[in-house]
Amino acid sequence: MYKNLAAALAAACFSLSFSPAFSQPSQSSAPAGAPLKIGFVYVAPVTEAGWVHQHEQGRQAVQAALGAQVQTAYVESVAEGADAERVIRDLASQGNRLIFTPSFGYMEPTLKVAKDFPDVKFESVTGYKTAPNVAVANARYYEGRYLAGVAAGRLASRAGYVAGFAIPEVIQGINAFTLGMRSVNPAATVKVVWLGAWFDPPREREAAMALLDQGAQVLAFHTGSDAVMRAAQERGKLAIAYHSDMRRVAPDAQVLAVTHQWGDYYTRRARAVLDGTWKSAALWGGVKEGMIRVDSFGPKVPKKVADEVLARQRDIAAGRLQPFSVPAARAALLDNEGHEVLAAGQALSDAQILGMNFLVQGVQGRLDNPSRKTP
Repeated sequence: MYKNLAAALAAACFSLSFSPAFSQPSQSSAPAGAPLKIGFVYVAPVTEAGWVHQHEQGRQAVQAALGAQVQTAYVESVAEGADAERVIRDLASQGNRLIFTPSFGYMEPTLKVAKDFPDVKFESVTGYKTAPNVAVANARYYEGRYLAGVAAGRLASRAGYVAGFAIPEVIQGINAFTLGMRSVNPAATVKVVWLGAWFDPPREREAAMALLDQGAQVLAFHTGSDAVMRAAQERGKLAIAYHSDMRRVAPDAQVLAVTHQWGDYYTRRARAVLDGTWKSAALWGGVKEGMIRVDSFGPKVPKKVADEVLARQRDIAAGRLQPFSVPAARAALLDNEGHEVLAAGQALSDAQILGMNFLVQGVQGRLDNPSRKTP
């Protein structure tokens, strides 16, 4: 499954500028002067931190910015697959004219429903397939991961990483984090545990504890809860917050937070529907676009380390630093099986990053799909 996914992602075309089984007529028209109804579908519960929390912050930003012009609502804890299609279809039937579906597994259900509601605009967040009334958006999360790795590498040599699924987006993050660590600590290693779930707090905690028992000094994760942060706090270790600031549950453990900022994007897309300029598009934005940033440094991070990380963040924003590149004066980039994946003086293209299916040198672990294809 992952091999086919990687191939499809590699073929997808993203830019940085700003298509049924159950046929039914579109019911998206609204009385003149009525607010634009906007629906959001969440893959997990709304909590005080994490993936869904950041999208809920984005929804609230839309409501605050546009006021009476919009009416927003959300449905939480919607499983990917048949449940997602049912919920998305219900939102479209209820008169929502713009629907955001922020989870990769919502992509196909979104496309299916969109065919039956051509007057409704859909935004598939983390998807890669578009249609005339379906846009896609994603963020370069790996840029924040690299910066987090720089901080982690200054504070530790052995990291643990709790990961959901071996899809390219997650692999990008693991590799960028490892490269960030090894840019300042060449002997650093990152041990990966695959969870096979996006949101499962008990198992996230169990995996974190296992990594700490195996000698991890700092933890990172690509899952949906704050369980890894809580585990690090409990054990007196360090951890990288993901999606949002998690100092509330890990005041001593948090190194920094890699935060996702969706409010501006969601508001711009809602405005485009209101003024009639909405068009299907593909956005892949990162630090430069304000969609990703590192912030919220914890008390155990020396100022000079924070300053170094923030300086590198400015370098990424200015285009002076690309995490998946190799300076001409350095050795080629190898995967963790010793194969060359990037020659000195080269950088991965967006298509190669989107289709990433190898782990870099320094990562201890294997992909769910053990096949390797170099860029």
